Amino acid sequence: MPVPQVPPPRLDLRSGTQRVFAHLLVDAAVVSVVNYTVWFAVTFWVFLQTRSVFATGMIAGVFVVATAATGIWFGSLVDNHRKRTVLQASAAVSAALYGVCLAVLLLTPAEEFTDAGSLRLWLFVVLLMAGVVAGNPRGIALPTLVTLLVPEHLRDRANGLVGTVSGTSMLVTSVISGVLVASGGMLHVLLLALAVLAGSVLHLARVAVPEALPVPTAQSPGGVDLRGTWRLVRGVPGLVPLIAFTCFNNLIGGGFMALMDAYGLSLVSVRAWGLLWGGLSALMIVGGLLVARLGLGTRPVRLLLLVNLASWAATALFPLAHSVLTLTAAMAVFMLLMPFAEAAEQTVLQRVVPYERQGRVFGFAQSVEQSAAPLTAFLLGPLTQFAVVPSMTDGAAAAAIGGWFGTGQTRAIALVFVVTGLTGVVATAVALLSPQYRALAASAARAEPAPVSASGRG
Repeated sequence: MPVPQVPPPRLDLRSGTQRVFAHLLVDAAVVSVVNYTVWFAVTFWVFLQTRSVFATGMIAGVFVVATAATGIWFGSLVDNHRKRTVLQASAAVSAALYGVCLAVLLLTPAEEFTDAGSLRLWLFVVLLMAGVVAGNPRGIALPTLVTLLVPEHLRDRANGLVGTVSGTSMLVTSVISGVLVASGGMLHVLLLALAVLAGSVLHLARVAVPEALPVPTAQSPGGVDLRGTWRLVRGVPGLVPLIAFTCFNNLIGGGFMALMDAYGLSLVSVRAWGLLWGGLSALMIVGGLLVARLGLGTRPVRLLLLVNLASWAATALFPLAHSVLTLTAAMAVFMLLMPFAEAAEQTVLQRVVPYERQGRVFGFAQSVEQSAAPLTAFLLGPLTQFAVVPSMTDGAAAAAIGGWFGTGQTRAIALVFVVTGLTGVVATAVALLSPQYRALAASAARAEPAPVSASGRG
């Protein structure tokens, strides 16, 4: 007798707490668009104003340093306050900082912004990046809202939608930032940001999130409680190595963050670069929708590592040819697979960490994982500018491989990409063979998730 086919579980975003989650997801998408637009736009704008790879590397470094330094504190804010309050406060602080930036822009002579050593330029950049970083509590709060508002058996699919939102944000951001910088510089970017953030605060005021004010307990005391968070993370077999692996990934990934815009803008115009990233980001939407449709299967930790292996292999191969086509192909692989990796890590943490401490654990993971990227973001920009570029222009590297690899600034950046990509491939292969990987996979399989009843929270 044939076994009846059981239809796969589906999200229903039109009713109940899942409808509330849908509202918050849309709001998160809109605010992510505005914050990513500011970040992309100021990077494009500073490079076009100064033509300095060093300056773009410093911008990436400022962001990752601030993200690493604030993640644990932001996580404690998420755990100790209502999630909607955190979302509103985040948007309001970003809007205030962008308002100050608008004043600095209008009061500063244009020629001040063409000097990479200008104090006015770096005051403007730091204030802008502070506004972007002020949006980071949203990224910590969103996976905890998945736990709060979505049934456990649907959370991997909801995490896929979170990845879709990230892809949509990057898609719109790339197009908007490229077009706005080309047409009106940072003035139009800031005016758009202020309008969108004001709309977000008003929208959230009309969304009722079923949660009570968190009450400190012995298991989840108030404040940052770094010691208790570390004890919890260390108590899950394999979780520390997972965070360490992502930390190492970010260490070598910082090089791409610092140099990718300079590399791309050396191949195409700023408008074309923005449109290209917009098209590539559409694949991130596809990846997120695939996760939402298919889920992650029964082995999310293994899937996370396999996705990393494929992504690093692609990024090691594309710079071998001096072509925007190979760059596009590699970034297409990366964008399609990124939602699977992010959803896998979030699903594992949601399963093995109690809801009341998820904000601090997500914030702790963000701080530790991001803390490595500044090292390469800060060091690789100057190292490339002052060592690799001269060597690949008329120095030893140009003499050794310049005949087939190419010479000059763009090929110097390409060489850095090849080395970092190969390092990522080796590191991921080692992680797949490690006993720590097997321990975390077993922990995630054994964990009994603690269901969270939103209606019971207020």
